[in-house]
Amino acid sequence: MYRNRIVAGVLAATALATGAAACSGDDGKGGAAAAGSSAPAAPTTGATNAGLPFGPACSAVPASGKGSFQGMAADPVATAASNNPVLSTLVGAVKKAGLVDTLNSSKNLTVFAPTNDAFKKIPKETLDKVMSDKKALTGILTYHVVGQQVSPSGLGTGDFKTLNGAMLKTSGSGDSYVVGKDANVVCGNVQTANATVYIIDSVLMPPK
Repeated sequence: MYRNRIVAGVLAATALATGAAACSGDDGKGGAAAAGSSAPAAPTTGATNAGLPFGPACSAVPASGKGSFQGMAADPVATAASNNPVLSTLVGAVKKAGLVDTLNSSKNLTVFAPTNDAFKKIPKETLDKVMSDKKALTGILTYHVVGQQVSPSGLGTGDFKTLNGAMLKTSGSGDSYVVGKDANVVCGNVQTANATVYIIDSVLMPPK
């Protein structure tokens, strides 16, 4: 039911992670993680070649503190995401699904983390229903997580098995990548202690 176009272009930028890094400007909240020192936002052009975060929303990442790129790199992915204001809805969903410990304790993950605005694309009644259904919510969130770390170059023509069990395709090049059918990476290659995070502008829906 929740899969009924819950996302016509939704859940790509997990996990759940997910959350993890920060990108565009949304509302959100902080969490607990190690503080980072000055680390200016990465450039949005040619950053993939330099191994740095890339994408238009990366400019919204703080230069220092827990929510900065350096601060997030010191924490496991769920904790790192909790320090990113634009991932507060994702973090709340991860908590409801009981996935915080799973994400934080796992190694070498890739998380496609939808922004708050990505969740706003889903009709409120539908989102509320999914958020109250732990099984359905877990199925959606685990579809945003891959059990291996994927570099930007690996996203070009990717086909990955997610923790949900379903396959997820990625495509693109340079600083422009699409996850699933139409979720765009708005801030990618963000590192946390145990995951690489790609912040996306839509929520990904598992295949039926």
